Amino acid sequence: MLINRRNVLTGSAAVAALPLLRIMPAAAGTPGDVLIVALGDFPNSLDIHRKGSNRPSYMTSMMLYDRLVGFGVKTNADGSATYDASVITPELAESWEIAADGKSITFHIRKDATFAGGRSVTAQDVKWSFDRAVGVGGFPPAQMRAGLMAGPDQFVVVDDHTFRVDFPKPSKLSLPDIAVPIPFVLDSELVKKNATTEDPWGREFVYKNHAGGGAYLVESYEPGQQITLTRNENWKSGPKPPLKRVVLRQVPSSATRRALIERGDVDINFNVPAKDAKEMAAAGGNVVIAGGPIANSIHGVALNYKYKPLDNLLVRQAISHVIPYEQIFEAAAYGRGTKLYGATWADGKSPSIAWPQAFPYSTDVDKARALMKEAGIDGFETEIGFNLSLAHWMEPTALLIQEGLAKIGIKASINKVPGANWRTLALIEKKVPINLTNFGGWLNYGEYYAFFQYRAESMFNSSSYRNEEVERLIVETLHMPVDDPQHDPNVRRLIDIVAADVPMIPLYQPYLDVAMQPGVKGYVSQYHRQLDARPIAKG
Repeated sequence: MLINRRNVLTGSAAVAALPLLRIMPAAAGTPGDVLIVALGDFPNSLDIHRKGSNRPSYMTSMMLYDRLVGFGVKTNADGSATYDASVITPELAESWEIAADGKSITFHIRKDATFAGGRSVTAQDVKWSFDRAVGVGGFPPAQMRAGLMAGPDQFVVVDDHTFRVDFPKPSKLSLPDIAVPIPFVLDSELVKKNATTEDPWGREFVYKNHAGGGAYLVESYEPGQQITLTRNENWKSGPKPPLKRVVLRQVPSSATRRALIERGDVDINFNVPAKDAKEMAAAGGNVVIAGGPIANSIHGVALNYKYKPLDNLLVRQAISHVIPYEQIFEAAAYGRGTKLYGATWADGKSPSIAWPQAFPYSTDVDKARALMKEAGIDGFETEIGFNLSLAHWMEPTALLIQEGLAKIGIKASINKVPGANWRTLALIEKKVPINLTNFGGWLNYGEYYAFFQYRAESMFNSSSYRNEEVERLIVETLHMPVDDPQHDPNVRRLIDIVAADVPMIPLYQPYLDVAMQPGVKGYVSQYHRQLDARPIAKG
Protein backbone atom coordinates (compact mmCIF):
# COMPACT_ATOMS: atom_id res chain seq x y z
CA MET A 1 0.00 0.00 0.00
CA LEU A 2 1.35 3.42 -0.95
CA ILE A 3 1.53 5.89 1.89
CA ASN A 4 2.16 9.59 1.96
CA ARG A 5 5.40 10.82 3.48
CA ARG A 6 3.94 14.12 4.62
CA ASN A 7 1.31 12.38 6.76
CA VAL A 8 3.98 10.33 8.50
CA LEU A 9 6.61 12.98 9.07
CA THR A 10 4.16 15.53 10.44
CA GLY A 11 2.81 12.90 12.86
CA SER A 12 -0.84 12.50 13.81
CA ALA A 13 -0.62 9.34 15.92
CA ALA A 14 -1.33 11.21 19.16
CA VAL A 15 -4.91 11.96 18.12
CA ALA A 16 -5.72 8.28 17.62
CA ALA A 17 -4.23 7.51 21.01
CA LEU A 18 -6.58 9.70 23.04
CA PRO A 19 -9.13 6.96 23.90
CA LEU A 20 -6.39 4.88 25.53
CA LEU A 21 -5.24 7.85 27.59
CA ARG A 22 -8.74 8.28 28.96
CA ILE A 23 -8.82 4.76 30.40
CA MET A 24 -5.42 5.08 32.07
CA PRO A 25 -5.25 6.24 35.69
CA ALA A 26 -4.62 9.84 36.60
CA ALA A 27 -1.02 10.79 37.25
CA ALA A 28 -0.53 9.71 40.83
CA GLY A 29 2.53 7.54 40.56
CA THR A 30 2.67 3.76 40.51
CA PRO A 31 2.72 1.32 43.45
CA GLY A 32 6.13 0.96 45.08
CA ASP A 33 6.37 -2.81 44.63
CA VAL A 34 4.99 -2.93 41.06
CA LEU A 35 6.80 -2.11 37.81
CA ILE A 36 4.49 -0.90 35.05
CA VAL A 37 6.01 -1.01 31.57
CA ALA A 38 4.60 0.44 28.35
CA LEU A 39 5.53 -1.53 25.23
CA GLY A 40 4.95 -0.73 21.59
CA ASP A 41 6.05 -4.16 20.39
CA PHE A 42 4.39 -6.79 22.59
CA PRO A 43 5.28 -10.45 23.26
CA ASN A 44 3.15 -12.68 21.04
CA SER A 45 4.07 -15.93 22.81
CA LEU A 46 5.25 -17.25 26.16
CA ASP A 47 7.25 -19.89 24.25
CA ILE A 48 10.18 -18.53 22.23
CA HIS A 49 10.55 -21.96 20.58
CA ARG A 50 7.15 -21.56 18.91
CA LYS A 51 7.20 -20.74 15.19
CA GLY A 52 6.54 -17.03 14.69
CA SER A 53 7.42 -15.93 18.22
CA ASN A 54 8.63 -12.34 18.05
CA ARG A 55 11.61 -10.66 19.68
CA PRO A 56 9.61 -9.15 22.60
CA SER A 57 8.81 -12.73 23.63
CA TYR A 58 12.43 -12.96 24.84
CA MET A 59 11.47 -10.39 27.48
CA THR A 60 8.97 -12.60 29.25
CA SER A 61 11.02 -15.74 28.65
CA MET A 62 14.05 -14.32 30.45
CA MET A 63 11.93 -13.60 33.52
CA LEU A 64 9.79 -16.76 33.49
CA TYR A 65 12.48 -19.37 32.85
CA ASP A 66 15.93 -20.26 34.11
CA ARG A 67 18.97 -20.94 31.99
CA LEU A 68 21.95 -22.85 33.29
CA VAL A 69 24.12 -19.73 33.16
CA GLY A 70 23.85 -16.04 32.32
CA PHE A 71 26.03 -13.04 31.54
CA GLY A 72 27.54 -10.62 34.02
CA VAL A 73 26.87 -6.89 34.34
CA LYS A 74 29.33 -4.05 34.02
CA THR A 75 29.06 -0.38 34.91
CA ASN A 76 30.18 2.02 32.20
CA ALA A 77 32.02 5.32 32.64
CA ASP A 78 28.75 7.27 32.39
CA GLY A 79 27.20 5.21 35.20
CA SER A 80 24.96 3.13 32.92
CA ALA A 81 24.91 -0.65 33.22
CA THR A 82 25.20 -3.17 30.38
CA TYR A 83 25.62 -6.90 30.12
CA ASP A 84 29.22 -8.13 30.26
CA ALA A 85 29.90 -10.72 27.55
CA SER A 86 33.24 -11.59 29.14
CA VAL A 87 31.68 -12.85 32.39
CA ILE A 88 29.51 -15.99 32.70
CA THR A 89 27.47 -16.17 35.91
CA PRO A 90 25.65 -19.05 37.67
CA GLU A 91 21.89 -19.39 37.33
CA LEU A 92 20.26 -22.81 37.51
CA ALA A 93 23.76 -24.32 37.45
CA GLU A 94 25.60 -23.33 40.60
CA SER A 95 28.94 -24.41 39.12
CA TRP A 96 30.47 -26.05 36.04
CA GLU A 97 33.72 -27.48 34.73
CA ILE A 98 35.13 -27.33 31.21
CA ALA A 99 37.10 -30.41 30.17
CA ALA A 100 40.82 -29.99 29.56
CA ASP A 101 40.34 -30.59 25.83
CA GLY A 102 37.44 -28.09 25.70
CA LYS A 103 35.09 -30.72 24.30
CA SER A 104 32.63 -30.99 27.18
CA ILE A 105 31.13 -28.86 29.95
CA THR A 106 29.68 -30.43 33.10
CA PHE A 107 27.03 -28.45 34.99
CA HIS A 108 26.02 -28.95 38.64
CA ILE A 109 22.35 -28.07 39.08
CA ARG A 110 21.06 -26.47 42.26
CA LYS A 111 19.46 -29.12 44.44
CA ASP A 112 16.96 -26.66 45.93
CA ALA A 113 15.63 -25.37 42.58
CA THR A 114 11.94 -26.03 41.90
CA PHE A 115 9.43 -25.35 39.15
CA ALA A 116 6.33 -23.23 39.67
CA GLY A 117 4.31 -26.33 40.57
CA GLY A 118 6.76 -27.29 43.30
CA ARG A 119 8.52 -30.18 41.57
CA SER A 120 12.33 -30.27 41.90
CA VAL A 121 14.36 -29.39 38.81
CA THR A 122 16.44 -32.33 37.61
CA ALA A 123 19.07 -32.99 34.98
CA GLN A 124 16.39 -34.93 33.10
CA ASP A 125 14.40 -31.69 32.73
CA VAL A 126 17.51 -29.90 31.48
CA LYS A 127 18.23 -32.60 28.91
CA TRP A 128 14.63 -32.65 27.67
CA SER A 129 14.72 -28.85 27.36
CA PHE A 130 17.97 -28.93 25.39
CA ASP A 131 16.59 -31.77 23.23
CA ARG A 132 13.60 -29.54 22.55
CA ALA A 133 15.78 -26.57 21.60
CA VAL A 134 17.58 -28.57 18.91
CA GLY A 135 14.48 -30.49 17.83
CA VAL A 136 11.67 -27.97 17.37
CA GLY A 137 12.84 -26.62 14.01
CA GLY A 138 13.20 -23.00 12.88
CA PHE A 139 15.43 -20.54 14.68
CA PRO A 140 16.11 -22.35 18.00
CA PRO A 141 18.18 -25.20 16.45
CA ALA A 142 20.14 -22.65 14.39
CA GLN A 143 21.01 -20.74 17.55
CA MET A 144 22.07 -23.95 19.29
CA ARG A 145 24.25 -24.90 16.32
CA ALA A 146 26.08 -21.61 16.71
CA GLY A 147 27.42 -23.12 19.95
CA LEU A 148 28.07 -26.52 18.33
CA MET A 149 24.96 -28.13 19.83
CA ALA A 150 23.15 -30.03 17.10
CA GLY A 151 21.65 -33.23 18.49
CA PRO A 152 20.26 -34.88 21.64
CA ASP A 153 23.18 -37.32 21.85
CA GLN A 154 25.33 -34.40 22.98
CA PHE A 155 23.22 -33.86 26.12
CA VAL A 156 24.01 -36.31 28.90
CA VAL A 157 22.34 -36.88 32.28
CA VAL A 158 25.16 -37.84 34.64
CA ASP A 159 22.88 -38.01 37.68
CA ASP A 160 19.79 -36.18 38.93
CA HIS A 161 21.68 -32.95 39.45
CA THR A 162 24.58 -33.24 37.02
CA PHE A 163 24.26 -32.49 33.31
CA ARG A 164 26.95 -32.60 30.63
CA VAL A 165 27.15 -31.19 27.12
CA ASP A 166 29.60 -32.82 24.70
CA PHE A 167 30.98 -30.92 21.71
CA PRO A 168 32.65 -32.15 18.51
CA LYS A 169 35.44 -29.62 19.02
CA PRO A 170 36.28 -26.71 21.31
CA SER A 171 34.58 -23.39 20.52
CA LYS A 172 34.72 -19.87 21.91
CA LEU A 173 30.93 -19.74 21.52
CA SER A 174 29.80 -22.90 23.33
CA LEU A 175 29.48 -21.66 26.92
CA PRO A 176 28.17 -18.19 25.98
CA ASP A 177 25.58 -19.81 23.72
CA ILE A 178 24.15 -21.64 26.74
CA ALA A 179 23.57 -18.23 28.37
CA VAL A 180 21.35 -16.83 25.58
CA PRO A 181 17.52 -17.03 25.70
CA ILE A 182 17.05 -20.21 23.62
CA PRO A 183 18.18 -23.04 26.00
CA PHE A 184 15.67 -22.30 28.76
CA VAL A 185 14.65 -25.06 31.16
CA LEU A 186 11.06 -26.32 31.22
CA ASP A 187 9.16 -28.61 33.55
CA SER A 188 9.36 -31.57 31.19
CA GLU A 189 6.74 -33.63 33.01
CA LEU A 190 4.18 -30.82 32.84
CA VAL A 191 4.81 -30.13 29.17
CA LYS A 192 4.75 -33.80 28.17
CA LYS A 193 1.35 -34.19 29.88
CA ASN A 194 0.06 -31.47 27.57
CA ALA A 195 1.83 -32.55 24.39
CA THR A 196 0.21 -34.43 21.52
CA THR A 197 1.37 -36.73 18.76
CA GLU A 198 1.19 -33.80 16.35
CA ASP A 199 2.90 -31.47 18.85
CA PRO A 200 5.40 -33.60 20.80
CA TRP A 201 7.19 -30.57 22.24
CA GLY A 202 4.01 -29.04 23.65
CA ARG A 203 4.48 -25.73 21.90
CA GLU A 204 0.77 -24.94 21.79
CA PHE A 205 0.55 -25.48 25.56
CA VAL A 206 3.68 -23.44 26.43
CA TYR A 207 2.54 -20.72 24.02
CA LYS A 208 -0.01 -19.52 26.58
CA ASN A 209 0.97 -21.36 29.78
CA HIS A 210 3.98 -21.02 32.05
CA ALA A 211 5.96 -24.24 32.46
CA GLY A 212 9.10 -23.02 34.20
CA GLY A 213 10.54 -21.96 37.50
CA GLY A 214 12.14 -18.58 36.83
CA ALA A 215 12.25 -15.40 38.89
CA TYR A 216 8.67 -14.51 37.96
CA LEU A 217 5.44 -16.46 37.45
CA VAL A 218 2.48 -15.64 35.18
CA GLU A 219 -0.39 -14.04 37.07
CA SER A 220 -2.42 -13.23 33.96
CA TYR A 221 -1.86 -13.22 30.22
CA GLU A 222 -4.07 -11.25 27.84
CA PRO A 223 -2.50 -11.62 24.37
CA GLY A 224 -2.02 -8.30 22.64
CA GLN A 225 -3.02 -6.35 25.75
CA GLN A 226 -1.28 -7.06 29.04
CA ILE A 227 0.88 -9.60 30.84
CA THR A 228 1.12 -9.50 34.63
CA LEU A 229 3.97 -11.34 36.33
CA THR A 230 4.31 -12.02 40.04
CA ARG A 231 7.54 -12.73 41.90
CA ASN A 232 8.45 -16.37 42.48
CA GLU A 233 9.14 -16.43 46.21
CA ASN A 234 10.82 -19.85 45.89
CA TRP A 235 13.30 -18.84 43.18
CA LYS A 236 16.87 -19.92 43.98
CA SER A 237 18.83 -19.17 40.80
CA GLY A 238 19.77 -15.60 41.64
CA PRO A 239 19.09 -12.67 43.97
CA LYS A 240 15.36 -12.34 44.66
CA PRO A 241 13.86 -9.58 42.46
CA PRO A 242 13.15 -6.42 44.46
CA LEU A 243 9.70 -5.94 42.87
CA LYS A 244 6.71 -8.18 43.57
CA ARG A 245 4.90 -7.64 40.29
CA VAL A 246 5.69 -6.61 36.73
CA VAL A 247 2.91 -5.38 34.45
CA LEU A 248 3.65 -5.27 30.72
CA ARG A 249 1.08 -3.20 28.79
CA GLN A 250 0.82 -2.94 25.04
CA VAL A 251 0.53 0.70 24.02
CA PRO A 252 0.87 0.81 20.22
CA SER A 253 1.09 4.59 19.90
CA SER A 254 4.53 6.04 20.67
CA ALA A 255 2.85 9.38 21.43
CA THR A 256 0.69 7.71 24.07
CA ARG A 257 3.67 5.89 25.59
CA ARG A 258 5.50 9.19 25.84
CA ALA A 259 2.51 10.86 27.48
CA LEU A 260 2.23 8.03 30.02
CA ILE A 261 5.87 8.19 31.09
CA GLU A 262 5.81 11.99 31.32
CA ARG A 263 2.61 11.90 33.41
CA GLY A 264 4.07 9.29 35.75
CA ASP A 265 1.46 6.67 34.85
CA VAL A 266 4.08 4.07 33.89
CA ASP A 267 7.52 3.38 35.29
CA ILE A 268 9.26 2.50 32.05
CA ASN A 269 8.64 3.34 28.41
CA PHE A 270 10.74 0.68 26.74
CA ASN A 271 12.47 1.08 23.37
CA VAL A 272 11.67 4.75 22.97
CA PRO A 273 11.70 6.19 19.42
CA ALA A 274 14.86 8.20 18.81
CA LYS A 275 12.92 11.44 18.33
CA ASP A 276 11.23 11.14 21.71
CA ALA A 277 14.46 10.12 23.43
CA LYS A 278 16.30 13.11 21.99
CA GLU A 279 13.55 15.54 22.95
CA MET A 280 13.00 14.17 26.47
CA ALA A 281 16.74 14.09 27.17
CA ALA A 282 17.08 17.71 26.04
CA ALA A 283 14.07 18.81 28.08
CA GLY A 284 15.45 17.52 31.37
CA GLY A 285 12.56 17.18 33.78
CA ASN A 286 11.71 14.04 35.73
CA VAL A 287 12.12 11.46 32.98
CA VAL A 288 15.47 9.65 32.84
CA ILE A 289 16.73 8.48 29.44
CA ALA A 290 19.13 5.54 29.32
CA GLY A 291 20.56 4.73 25.91
CA GLY A 292 23.58 3.71 23.92
CA PRO A 293 24.65 1.74 20.83
CA ILE A 294 23.39 -1.84 20.64
CA ALA A 295 26.34 -4.20 20.29
CA ASN A 296 26.52 -6.21 17.05
CA SER A 297 23.36 -4.57 15.71
CA ILE A 298 22.56 -2.95 12.38
CA HIS A 299 19.57 -1.13 10.96
CA GLY A 300 19.77 -1.82 7.26
CA VAL A 301 18.09 -2.49 3.93
CA ALA A 302 17.94 -6.11 2.73
CA LEU A 303 17.62 -6.75 -1.03
CA ASN A 304 15.90 -10.07 -1.65
CA TYR A 305 17.60 -12.11 -4.41
CA LYS A 306 14.35 -14.05 -4.99
CA TYR A 307 12.89 -11.00 -6.73
CA LYS A 308 14.30 -9.92 -10.08
CA PRO A 309 16.12 -7.70 -10.86
CA LEU A 310 17.34 -7.47 -7.25
CA ASP A 311 19.45 -10.53 -8.03
CA ASN A 312 21.48 -8.30 -10.39
CA LEU A 313 24.66 -7.00 -8.72
CA LEU A 314 24.63 -3.74 -10.71
CA VAL A 315 21.06 -3.03 -9.57
CA ARG A 316 21.96 -3.67 -5.94
CA GLN A 317 25.01 -1.42 -6.29
CA ALA A 318 22.82 1.29 -7.84
CA ILE A 319 20.41 1.10 -4.91
CA SER A 320 23.33 1.38 -2.46
CA HIS A 321 24.22 4.73 -4.08
CA VAL A 322 20.73 6.22 -4.28
CA ILE A 323 19.77 5.83 -0.62
CA PRO A 324 19.67 9.24 1.15
CA TYR A 325 21.76 8.13 4.13
CA GLU A 326 22.10 11.48 5.89
CA GLN A 327 18.38 12.24 5.63
CA ILE A 328 17.57 8.81 7.06
CA PHE A 329 20.03 9.29 9.92
CA GLU A 330 18.32 12.53 10.87
CA ALA A 331 14.68 11.60 10.16
CA ALA A 332 14.77 8.05 11.56
CA ALA A 333 17.66 7.97 14.05
CA TYR A 334 17.58 11.66 15.04
CA GLY A 335 21.33 11.39 15.33
CA ARG A 336 21.08 8.68 18.01
CA GLY A 337 23.22 5.99 16.47
CA THR A 338 26.52 5.32 14.73
CA LYS A 339 26.73 5.91 10.97
CA LEU A 340 27.55 2.82 8.92
CA TYR A 341 27.99 4.46 5.53
CA GLY A 342 30.36 6.86 3.77
CA ALA A 343 33.58 4.97 4.49
CA THR A 344 36.61 5.01 2.22
CA TRP A 345 38.15 1.58 1.75
CA ALA A 346 41.47 1.33 -0.09
CA ASP A 347 41.12 -1.10 -3.02
CA GLY A 348 37.73 -2.20 -1.72
CA LYS A 349 39.26 -3.75 1.41
CA SER A 350 37.85 -3.23 4.90
CA PRO A 351 40.30 -1.46 7.22
CA SER A 352 39.71 -3.74 10.23
CA ILE A 353 37.64 -6.62 11.62
CA ALA A 354 35.53 -4.24 13.71
CA TRP A 355 31.84 -5.10 13.52
CA PRO A 356 29.75 -3.30 12.72
CA GLN A 357 31.79 -0.79 10.75
CA ALA A 358 31.01 1.84 8.12
CA PHE A 359 30.66 0.47 4.58
CA PRO A 360 31.86 2.20 1.38
CA TYR A 361 28.37 3.22 0.29
CA SER A 362 27.30 6.84 -0.10
CA THR A 363 24.60 8.85 -1.83
CA ASP A 364 25.63 9.44 -5.46
CA VAL A 365 22.63 9.57 -7.78
CA ASP A 366 24.72 10.02 -10.95
CA LYS A 367 26.71 6.90 -10.13
CA ALA A 368 23.47 5.02 -9.40
CA ARG A 369 22.03 6.04 -12.78
CA ALA A 370 25.20 4.93 -14.55
CA LEU A 371 25.01 1.52 -12.84
CA MET A 372 21.38 1.07 -13.88
CA LYS A 373 22.33 1.96 -17.47
CA GLU A 374 25.20 -0.53 -17.35
CA ALA A 375 22.74 -3.17 -16.13
CA GLY A 376 20.51 -2.41 -19.11
CA ILE A 377 17.51 -1.84 -16.87
CA ASP A 378 15.36 1.25 -17.35
CA GLY A 379 13.47 1.11 -14.08
CA PHE A 380 11.13 -1.49 -12.58
CA GLU A 381 8.44 -1.90 -9.94
CA THR A 382 9.06 -3.41 -6.51
CA GLU A 383 7.94 -3.25 -2.88
CA ILE A 384 9.50 -1.96 0.31
CA GLY A 385 8.21 -3.76 3.41
CA PHE A 386 8.67 -2.89 7.04
CA ASN A 387 7.59 -4.04 10.50
CA LEU A 388 4.79 -1.77 11.64
CA SER A 389 5.81 -2.28 15.28
CA LEU A 390 9.05 -0.48 14.42
CA ALA A 391 7.41 2.24 12.38
CA HIS A 392 9.11 4.99 14.40
CA TRP A 393 12.30 4.43 12.39
CA MET A 394 11.21 2.12 9.58
CA GLU A 395 8.41 4.28 8.17
CA PRO A 396 10.42 7.46 7.55
CA THR A 397 13.26 5.27 6.28
CA ALA A 398 10.99 3.48 3.82
CA LEU A 399 9.54 6.75 2.55
CA LEU A 400 12.95 8.31 2.00
CA ILE A 401 14.20 5.19 0.21
CA GLN A 402 11.05 5.24 -1.93
CA GLU A 403 11.87 8.82 -2.97
CA GLY A 404 15.48 7.92 -3.68
CA LEU A 405 14.59 4.89 -5.81
CA ALA A 406 12.25 7.01 -7.93
CA LYS A 407 15.27 9.03 -9.09
CA ILE A 408 16.61 5.99 -10.95
CA GLY A 409 13.29 4.80 -12.32
CA ILE A 410 12.40 2.32 -9.58
CA LYS A 411 8.76 2.61 -8.52
CA ALA A 412 8.37 1.11 -5.05
CA SER A 413 5.13 0.60 -3.16
CA ILE A 414 5.27 0.33 0.64
CA ASN A 415 3.86 -2.57 2.63
CA LYS A 416 3.29 -1.92 6.33
CA VAL A 417 3.32 -5.38 7.91
CA PRO A 418 1.83 -5.86 11.41
CA GLY A 419 4.54 -6.77 13.92
CA ALA A 420 2.93 -10.11 14.77
CA ASN A 421 3.22 -11.16 11.10
CA TRP A 422 6.62 -9.72 10.24
CA ARG A 423 8.83 -12.63 11.25
CA THR A 424 6.73 -15.12 9.30
CA LEU A 425 6.39 -13.02 6.14
CA ALA A 426 9.85 -11.47 5.87
CA LEU A 427 12.12 -13.93 7.65
CA ILE A 428 10.55 -17.38 7.43
CA GLU A 429 8.76 -17.11 4.08
CA LYS A 430 11.08 -14.37 2.71
CA LYS A 431 8.30 -12.70 0.76
CA VAL A 432 9.38 -9.06 1.00
CA PRO A 433 11.52 -7.81 -1.93
CA ILE A 434 13.15 -4.82 -0.22
CA ASN A 435 12.85 -5.18 3.52
CA LEU A 436 14.11 -3.08 6.39
CA THR A 437 16.11 -5.18 8.81
CA ASN A 438 17.30 -4.60 12.35
CA PHE A 439 19.15 -7.79 13.20
CA GLY A 440 21.45 -7.83 16.23
CA GLY A 441 23.75 -10.71 17.13
CA TRP A 442 23.64 -12.00 20.71
CA LEU A 443 27.34 -12.93 20.76
CA ASN A 444 29.63 -10.06 19.87
CA TYR A 445 31.69 -11.36 16.93
CA GLY A 446 31.54 -10.37 13.26
CA GLU A 447 31.56 -14.02 12.19
CA TYR A 448 28.64 -14.74 14.54
CA TYR A 449 26.64 -11.91 12.95
CA ALA A 450 27.46 -13.38 9.53
CA PHE A 451 26.25 -16.82 10.68
CA PHE A 452 22.75 -15.41 11.00
CA GLN A 453 22.61 -12.50 8.53
CA TYR A 454 24.55 -13.90 5.56
CA ARG A 455 24.38 -17.71 5.77
CA ALA A 456 22.04 -19.15 3.14
CA GLU A 457 19.87 -21.30 5.43
CA SER A 458 19.50 -18.72 8.20
CA MET A 459 16.02 -17.45 8.96
CA PHE A 460 17.40 -13.92 9.42
CA ASN A 461 18.91 -13.88 5.93
CA SER A 462 15.93 -11.97 4.51
CA SER A 463 17.98 -11.29 1.35
CA SER A 464 17.89 -14.99 0.36
CA TYR A 465 21.64 -14.47 -0.14
CA ARG A 466 24.08 -17.26 -0.88
CA ASN A 467 27.82 -17.01 -1.54
CA GLU A 468 29.87 -20.20 -1.36
CA GLU A 469 33.00 -18.49 -0.09
CA VAL A 470 30.99 -16.76 2.64
CA GLU A 471 29.51 -20.14 3.62
CA ARG A 472 33.01 -21.65 3.86
CA LEU A 473 34.48 -18.72 5.80
CA ILE A 474 31.65 -18.80 8.33
CA VAL A 475 32.17 -22.53 8.92
CA GLU A 476 35.94 -22.11 9.26
CA THR A 477 35.86 -19.05 11.51
CA LEU A 478 32.79 -19.30 13.73
CA HIS A 479 34.42 -21.50 16.37
CA MET A 480 38.02 -20.41 15.74
CA PRO A 481 39.85 -18.83 18.70
CA VAL A 482 40.35 -15.10 18.21
CA ASP A 483 44.11 -15.54 18.67
CA ASP A 484 44.34 -17.99 15.76
CA PRO A 485 46.53 -16.40 13.01
CA GLN A 486 43.82 -17.04 10.43
CA HIS A 487 40.98 -15.48 12.42
CA ASP A 488 41.42 -11.82 11.49
CA PRO A 489 42.13 -12.44 7.78
CA ASN A 490 39.03 -14.62 7.55
CA VAL A 491 36.79 -12.00 9.19
CA ARG A 492 38.15 -9.22 6.98
CA ARG A 493 37.54 -11.35 3.90
CA LEU A 494 33.96 -11.99 5.06
CA ILE A 495 33.36 -8.25 5.41
CA ASP A 496 34.91 -7.51 2.01
CA ILE A 497 32.70 -10.06 0.23
CA VAL A 498 29.39 -9.00 1.76
CA ALA A 499 30.25 -5.35 1.09
CA ALA A 500 30.93 -6.16 -2.58
CA ASP A 501 27.86 -8.36 -3.02
CA VAL A 502 25.43 -5.85 -1.43
CA PRO A 503 22.83 -8.28 -0.05
CA MET A 504 22.18 -5.89 2.83
CA ILE A 505 22.92 -2.16 2.96
CA PRO A 506 23.87 -1.00 6.48
CA LEU A 507 22.39 2.35 7.52
CA TYR A 508 23.40 2.84 11.16
CA GLN A 509 24.05 1.06 14.44
CA PRO A 510 21.01 1.96 16.55
CA TYR A 511 20.66 3.02 20.13
CA LEU A 512 18.34 1.23 22.53
CA ASP A 513 16.66 4.07 24.39
CA VAL A 514 14.59 3.60 27.54
CA ALA A 515 12.63 6.26 29.42
CA MET A 516 12.24 5.72 33.17
CA GLN A 517 10.89 7.44 36.23
CA PRO A 518 13.75 8.77 38.41
CA GLY A 519 13.02 6.26 41.17
CA VAL A 520 13.62 3.27 38.89
CA LYS A 521 17.04 1.75 39.59
CA GLY A 522 18.98 -1.25 38.35
CA TYR A 523 18.17 -1.16 34.64
CA VAL A 524 20.69 -3.13 32.56
CA SER A 525 20.94 -2.80 28.78
CA GLN A 526 20.87 -6.38 27.49
CA TYR A 527 22.29 -8.08 24.40
CA HIS A 528 18.86 -9.46 23.47
CA ARG A 529 17.47 -5.89 23.32
CA GLN A 530 14.63 -6.63 25.71
CA LEU A 531 13.80 -5.57 29.25
CA ASP A 532 14.87 -7.84 32.10
CA ALA A 533 13.02 -6.69 35.21
CA ARG A 534 14.76 -9.10 37.58
CA PRO A 535 17.35 -6.60 38.90
CA ILE A 536 15.10 -3.53 38.83
CA ALA A 537 14.07 -1.73 42.03
CA LYS A 538 12.10 1.42 42.79
CA GLY A 539 13.59 3.79 45.28
